[in-house]
Amino acid sequence: MEIFTDLNKNPNLSLALGFFDGVHLGHRAVIKSAVEFAHKNGNKSAVITFSDHPCCYFWGVCPKYILTRKQREKKIEELGVDYLYELDFESIAGLTAQEYLKDILVNHFTPLSISTGWNHNFGSKKTGNVKFLHDNSKKYGYEYFEMCPEKLNKDIISSTTIRKLLSNGEIGKANLMLGYNFQVDGVVVKGNQIGRTIGFKTANIVYPPELIELPYGVYSVGTNYGKGIANFGMRPTINGSFAVLEVHILDFDNDIYGKEITVNFNKMIRTEKKFSSLDALKEQIKKDIYLINA
Repeated sequence: MEIFTDLNKNPNLSLALGFFDGVHLGHRAVIKSAVEFAHKNGNKSAVITFSDHPCCYFWGVCPKYILTRKQREKKIEELGVDYLYELDFESIAGLTAQEYLKDILVNHFTPLSISTGWNHNFGSKKTGNVKFLHDNSKKYGYEYFEMCPEKLNKDIISSTTIRKLLSNGEIGKANLMLGYNFQVDGVVVKGNQIGRTIGFKTANIVYPPELIELPYGVYSVGTNYGKGIANFGMRPTINGSFAVLEVHILDFDNDIYGKEITVNFNKMIRTEKKFSSLDALKEQIKKDIYLINA
């Protein structure tokens, strides 16, 4: 997949439009629509998105993301997309819906198809929407595909809902909506090495500041090195001064300082708490590990 941060002439594409934070099941349906149309018609597909969420421009504050930009790029690539355009939202924010469709999408990509979610909107004052794209499809010669909302039971799957679930520690339900486990990627850094003194060596990761923050607590996780148990929080038992993600990988004793690690969250076991001593903490960790193996 080729990634562009600026517009160029790239005609006869099947386009998927959206910000796609999380690349959840609803987003995947939109992107797959464009990819499948391209495969059937012998052309190529592209996702048109933005480097930062439009809220960053309108409100001056960016939301906490479900995926880092690098993670989002990887998830989109896995769906078979040929081109990813991560545009600067500010450069097009003042365009009307007609200007965005004609001068950006049609002029640069001559789309054979356009796919969006059911609630997609664009253009100044959000005047562009699914009806607008339907109404202009014959004029500009593209097929338009509006994807219905994906649901988990009766709940519509959305990035907003997933962020709320993650913030509440409802990892299992969030994972079902995502279609994969919420994950944190990072480089293993040296900590204070107290874990090894109580028999639970940990891989420490700086939690990406742009990601939605999970509740401080203990989690069942999987990693690219094996199954594990993780604590995310302030480490009150040792009077920690900043939040750290610490992962104890079961039955693993290799030195992975400086190595990349991916931590996939399965479920929250308990909230973080301060123990009276390191021995008390050690006994609790044993119980936590028993729970994830039960």
